[in-house]
Amino acid sequence: MARGSGVDERARGRHGVGVSGTSPQLRLDALLEGLQEQVHEVRAVQTRMHTLLDAVVAIASDLDLGVVLQRIAQSAVSLVDARYGALGVLGEEGTIKQFLTVGMDEEAISRIGHYPRGEGILGLLIRHPEPLRLADLAEHPQSAGFPPGHPPMTSFIGAPIRVREQVFGNLYLTDKQGSAEFDADDEAVLRTLAAAAGVAIDNARLYDDARRRQRWLAASNELTRSLLSGAEPATVLETFTATVREMTGAGLVTVAVPVGDRGELVVEAASGPRAGEVRGLVLPATTLGAKVFASGETITSEAVSADPRVEGGSASVVELGPAFLVPLGTHEHVCGVLQVAHVPGGPLFTDAVIDMVIGFGNQAALALEVAEHRKDAERMIVLSDRDRIARDLHDLVIQRLFAGALSLQSTLGRVADRPKVGERIERVVDDLDDTIKVIRSTIYALREHDRTHLGGLRTRLVEATELAAEALGFTPALRMTGLLDTAVPAEHSAHLLAVLGEALSNAARHAHATAVDVSAEATATALRLRVADNGCGIDPAVTRRSGLTHLKQRAEDLQGTFVLSSNEPAGTVIEWVVPLPSGS
Repeated sequence: MARGSGVDERARGRHGVGVSGTSPQLRLDALLEGLQEQVHEVRAVQTRMHTLLDAVVAIASDLDLGVVLQRIAQSAVSLVDARYGALGVLGEEGTIKQFLTVGMDEEAISRIGHYPRGEGILGLLIRHPEPLRLADLAEHPQSAGFPPGHPPMTSFIGAPIRVREQVFGNLYLTDKQGSAEFDADDEAVLRTLAAAAGVAIDNARLYDDARRRQRWLAASNELTRSLLSGAEPATVLETFTATVREMTGAGLVTVAVPVGDRGELVVEAASGPRAGEVRGLVLPATTLGAKVFASGETITSEAVSADPRVEGGSASVVELGPAFLVPLGTHEHVCGVLQVAHVPGGPLFTDAVIDMVIGFGNQAALALEVAEHRKDAERMIVLSDRDRIARDLHDLVIQRLFAGALSLQSTLGRVADRPKVGERIERVVDDLDDTIKVIRSTIYALREHDRTHLGGLRTRLVEATELAAEALGFTPALRMTGLLDTAVPAEHSAHLLAVLGEALSNAARHAHATAVDVSAEATATALRLRVADNGCGIDPAVTRRSGLTHLKQRAEDLQGTFVLSSNEPAGTVIEWVVPLPSGS
């Protein structure tokens, strides 16, 4: 029995079964499997570290801020294996002003509608900028839910991005792929990426600011050179608005200058696809632009066309989104208002851009003021010459002519016996008297010329529309373009104002209109007036139209045309066009 037992034990020993009941081979296999798992973990960590390093290099390899932000969001999604990701850039008052997404196509984004502003979990991360991990978004007490069309999301991880100790924005990632929720390793990787992203964002912003400053400086130098070289301020303002629009990427840029003495402004220059719709538009004293002009303070708006503070102006003519308005000049002496606006849905303007535009605008205002002083000096030289010519005509020419006439009259008694000679002398004396009258009227015209320009045509057009507001019950919309104050002779101005007064009177008395649009334009060759209303139109039964006949006669007196037509969908349109004399 004992011998047999020894044989069985040896047999068991040969088959690798120990006394303890565990095979050494099995223990070795278990150790190898454990070692292999550790190797896999090390390799996974190594791969993740390489991926993290590649992500850091990728986001730091470009200095364009928009590209950097998109790469940060894409890298975050890749590093933590998230399905969806976003980077929210914070604006004023802790709201999200820019939202970049990863993992959603354009169709999904359009279904959602608008990007979040910073409520719910996103707002929690804004108020408490520390990393946050959640197994299920919906279970958190501060969850605000999802808007209609938003894809379902469960697990969540977020981390703030700091730039020089200031929170620039937050990374938001949802739906961990291959796992129920994000773990501590994901949080550590996201922290590291956020730190590297802060440095990359800071570098991109510094580069962007330096490049923008260089372009602003070049534009300022060109603007100053143009003004001081004698270019027309109106032309320079058009170039100025185009430069501001190019630098800011805005949809519409306008410059409004004062007209009249009641706080109105007129859009003197504009740049953008729809600039023609607002150029020359008169802004009442209730508009944001007029308020900026009166206060000298900058005003910003997230959606200027929907802003309750807006009453008329370009934002009521063209649909505009984020915008800011800055005064041109010093706080004590504002010479105009600059408005910079995006299209609806566009991003908010950064503080750096606003500050840069303010600086550029102040330089432009200074250059415009210097140019205006130069024009004033030139005007004073002209006026001095006029005074000198008038004085010389009065003191020298008229006195000599008068003395000559007296001498001729004194000789009449000596030629009494020669009647024909006396008649000839009397005709010469009469001619001298007529010449003296002509010279005196010329002197009067020379001295009165400047007075007639104190109240220019633009100012009188504004006064005419304001006067008509008493009868109409509202102020007509007025648009003025071209050199109305300098290129239109006094006779044409008088006819234009008379035609406008008659047209506005007809709109109030007969048409019963609720809206009237007035447009006055002076080109190189013609003066145009267009008055359109939405009234009841012209009654066919009325045959006596003396007022309209007078308007037509005024056009024909200046070799122009007068056209009366229907306005769509209701009302009438008056178009009065007369040629301008060359060199006026």
